[in-house]
Amino acid sequence: MTDYEAATAFLGEWGSFQQQVFFLLCLSTVPNGFTGLSIVFLADTPPHWCVVPAHVNLTAAWRNNSIPLEEDNHSGALLPSKCHRYKLVDIQSFSERGLLPGVDVNLSNVPKEGCLDGWEYDRSVYISTIVSEWDLVCDDRWKNPLTSSLFFFGVLTGSFISGQLSDRYGRKIVLFVTMAVQTVSTFIQVFSPSWPVFCAVFFVVGVGQISNYVAAFVLGTEILGPRVRIVYSTAGVSLFFGMGYMLLPLFAFFIRDWRMLLLGLTLPGFLYAPLWWYVPESPRWLLSQGRVAEAEAIVRNAAKRNKIEPPQVIFSPLQKELQSDRKKTHNICDLLRSRNIRWISITLWLVWNILTIAYFALSLNTANLYGNAYFNCFLSALVEMPAYTLSWLMFRWCSRRLTLFSTLFMGGLFLLLIQLIPANLISLAITLEMMGKFAVTTAFAIVYAYTAELYPTVLRNTAVGACSMASRIGSIIAPYFIYLRSYSISLPYILMGSLTVLSGLLSLLLPESYGMPLPDTITHMQPFPGCCRKTPYTLTQTTDEEKVAERKSPAVL
Repeated sequence: MTDYEAATAFLGEWGSFQQQVFFLLCLSTVPNGFTGLSIVFLADTPPHWCVVPAHVNLTAAWRNNSIPLEEDNHSGALLPSKCHRYKLVDIQSFSERGLLPGVDVNLSNVPKEGCLDGWEYDRSVYISTIVSEWDLVCDDRWKNPLTSSLFFFGVLTGSFISGQLSDRYGRKIVLFVTMAVQTVSTFIQVFSPSWPVFCAVFFVVGVGQISNYVAAFVLGTEILGPRVRIVYSTAGVSLFFGMGYMLLPLFAFFIRDWRMLLLGLTLPGFLYAPLWWYVPESPRWLLSQGRVAEAEAIVRNAAKRNKIEPPQVIFSPLQKELQSDRKKTHNICDLLRSRNIRWISITLWLVWNILTIAYFALSLNTANLYGNAYFNCFLSALVEMPAYTLSWLMFRWCSRRLTLFSTLFMGGLFLLLIQLIPANLISLAITLEMMGKFAVTTAFAIVYAYTAELYPTVLRNTAVGACSMASRIGSIIAPYFIYLRSYSISLPYILMGSLTVLSGLLSLLLPESYGMPLPDTITHMQPFPGCCRKTPYTLTQTTDEEKVAERKSPAVL
């Protein structure tokens, strides 16, 4: 055990206090599930075609044939063009002369023009999306993936600032401030008058969305005991995130207008304000800041909730003196300062980055799969639930490094196999994609908990935030992996599968943390292979008295 875990062992692991913290923090992640992937329905592109103004004098035959047929890149079928129409001046002339399309006039010789009068959209699935409202199609279709990328750029920014703010000002205050930012920004987004305004506010939503998730994740990891911590960090927050994700297609199915859908997704966020009085600050963080009295007050309140009599002295004077030594302010630069932590950080950043590309590309691709978009999204969310459960089972009994490697490798393999499936076996291809999503989701849940175990208390929130920040490069470009479908359906799967297999091989370089307590300082971290090895502090821990004596000895001074 670490000093903190030994001092608080009298609380037990699953009393009323721990149960309250566990479920309230898990509950706080539900809005992240439907907010983070709401763009699947907000920015879906309905079938569309060029407007032929009603005032143009055309016969029924020419009006019905005013849109040219083009071969679909995916199915090979002839479909009405989405971005062109026959030149109105010419077909109006043919109509006035009584000529018939395809009989008197060879349509392949008729000049074409763009959709100069706008587009008409199929309203059978959506009343409106941001695509149909602001015409993000044809020459402006690049704005669609950019919308998602700007959200993830906000997530990147939030990952960068929230970790450092949380390590400096506390987990609790950052959690609730960023929850408020996410909720209020989403509400403002409902009234967006234009696409640039929508994107600007969506950026702020991304900042709040990842910030409160990381803060809740680290707060629970530091408060809960070792066994409950594993459940919380793998299955707990992930299952509640998955529940939010599953609610998204249900909301979207019943609310087909994008503004009303956003409003419906916003309202639950206002219900979280009372949690401020029930979620405590992390005693570990308070100790690392030298605020021992506040940490003791929280632990004594926890003992009261659990109906346990606390000892008269919870943190010994020697522990307090050691914790005051840890009060030194740390920042993101410390993740690269020494050779050991530098290589751990770089490897994790690469793994997180590639994993995020696969996860979000597969999640955002549900609207493009064959069949009902709502069912496909629900199915994509549903496969995450057993994935999170499996992540807990594997994390509970298996090596962290081998668990992460196996899930990444299998996920990449499933994605690579999709290109080998014949075009007529659509169900098999979707099954393989969902199996890939299952494996990638399992790996995502594992890497969060694994990262939190590798880094010390003084840097944990900054480190998880930095990994999340590095991974957002992947989430920013993930929409463009889907965009590659317009050139080749197989290309996104080949790229995602190859990169995911590569990240699995990279994960084998990470140190093992299975069976190790959470490190409190940088010197407690496990060594990266090839770096100068040290004796694990779990086996030969220097006593508190020896540490203080060493620090006060003339030789050290």
